[in-house]
Order: sequence, then C-alpha cells, then structure tokens
Amino acid sequence: MTPAATLLQAESDPADSFFAELTDLLPRDVWFALVVLVAGFVVAIVLGTLTRRVLDGLGVPDAIEGTAFERTARNFDTSTVELLGWLVRYFVVGVAVLAALSIANVNYADRFWSQVVEFLPMLFFAVVILIVGIVVGDKVGLLVQERLRGVKLPQVGVIPAAAKYTVFFLAFLIALSQLGVATLALVVLLAAYLFAIVFLGGIAFADLLKSGAAGTYLLLTQPYAIGDEVRVGDTGGIVQEVDLFVTHIEDDGEEYIVPNRKVFEVGLVRLR
Repeated sequence: MTPAATLLQAESDPADSFFAELTDLLPRDVWFALVVLVAGFVVAIVLGTLTRRVLDGLGVPDAIEGTAFERTARNFDTSTVELLGWLVRYFVVGVAVLAALSIANVNYADRFWSQVVEFLPMLFFAVVILIVGIVVGDKVGLLVQERLRGVKLPQVGVIPAAAKYTVFFLAFLIALSQLGVATLALVVLLAAYLFAIVFLGGIAFADLLKSGAAGTYLLLTQPYAIGDEVRVGDTGGIVQEVDLFVTHIEDDGEEYIVPNRKVFEVGLVRLR
C-alpha cells in the first residue's frame, strides 16, 4: 500500500467509525422512521400550500366573503382557506408520525395502529365537512336574505336563518356519519328535523304561503299592471311593483305594501 493510500485510509477512518457507531446506536428501522417523518413534514408543507393556492384559484375567498365563519377567522388574523390548508398539513403530519412509530416498532403504535389509521381519516373528513357546512350555511343564509330583501313581511326574516341552520344540521349529520355513528339514528334525526321544519313552517308561514299562492296567480293572469290605479280595501293608489308576495301601491308620496293574499280576501278595484 502506498503512503498516499495509507494517509487517505487514516483520514477516512474517523468518519467511518463515527457513522458505524451512529448506526450501532440507532437501528436501521429507527433511521427509516426518521426519514419517513421528515418526508411527511415536507409533504405536509407542500400539500397545505397547494390546497390554499387551489382554493384561491377557484375563487373560494371571494365566494365566502362576509360569512360569519370567515369573519371569525379574520378576527384571529387568519382565513377559512388558511385554516383548511393547516388542517391538511396536520393530517399529513399525523399520518407521518403514526407511520414512523409503526416502522420504529414502538409498542404503542403496534397496539393501536389499525384503530388510529381507521379513525384519523374519518376525523379529518368530519372536521372538513363541518367547516365547509358552516361556511356554506352562512353563504346560503346571506343569499336567501338578499333574495328576500324586497319582501316586507315580518315572517320572511326567519327564512334565511332556517336555510342556514338546515345546512348546518345536514353537515353535522354527515360529519357524524363519517365518525361511524349509527345510520338509523341519523335518519331518525333527519326525519324529525324535516318534519319540524315543514310542520312549524306551515304554521308560522301560513299567511306567507297564501300570499305566495295569490302572487303566483296575479303574476300569471295580470289583472292589474304597473301604472294602474287600484284600490284594495281602504288602500288606493298607483301600482308601483308586483312581486310574488306583495304589491307596492303609492298614493300622494306614501307607499303601501299590500300582501297579495289581501287582494283575494277583500277584493280589488281597478279604477279606469
């Protein structure tokens, strides 16, 4: 052996001995578990960022702007999209940690690995469904409220809240189903909820339903139109607007909002 080779071997021996001692100190399974853990953190960061960018590209932040959940998130200096991104990150990290523990032959992971593997994805999807349900419910409530803004009836104010909480309830039931709650119990709860909505809604909105039915007839037959001078009971004036529930009549600068059902109850006189 040449002197140069001897010198090179002497210089490399400390490094080789260091790695040999490190390998003896930590088994190969532990090294593999560490690699899986590091890779899991990297994948979590990438997927979380990708989730946020995809949602931004789809216009989700603009679509949910103004919802109660988004406003609450903004109060904590974050957003719904950012929360979903972090949720994806935590899910991937949790899977990576469990995988690393299993690879390292940790007894705890060996005992509970199958149960955790089954439960963690269900919990993840249940939380996502709840968040999406709350956001969608808020948005539905805002849209319904906007659509009914022109209807000047006191009962109408309950409809946006009913629509919003219906979406909340459905999301809650779906989330429970993801966690393995009995399907029969969910069906019974859903049936009871829908019955309560229909029964109580029929009682609370009886006048509103009558006005809607009368408005449908008036819009189809058009016995009077905008600009006609009419009298409904003690109210008279020029018709300004006719929608599904009410008729707007103006007289001497005063606007009267007459429920359409009143047209059928007291009759209408059209002045020629």
